[in-house]
Amino acid sequence: MADDKTKRDFRDRDRVSGSEDYEVAYFARKFQLTMPEARDLIKKHGNDRETSEREAKALAKS
Repeated sequence: MADDKTKRDFRDRDRVSGSEDYEVAYFARKFQLTMPEARDLIKKHGNDRETSEREAKALAKS
């Protein structure tokens, strides 16, 4: 079932949904990762946005 984009609030802004392709694609583009790299990172470190972004930055530097 697709997200209803008309019903928006900010409860999940601090999460990255690994099951939503558009969120994974945005996350991957933001840190210049491939989709599988982004999915693996989210799977490994959880869906907390702050943690995922920190780990993505570390991965991009190496």
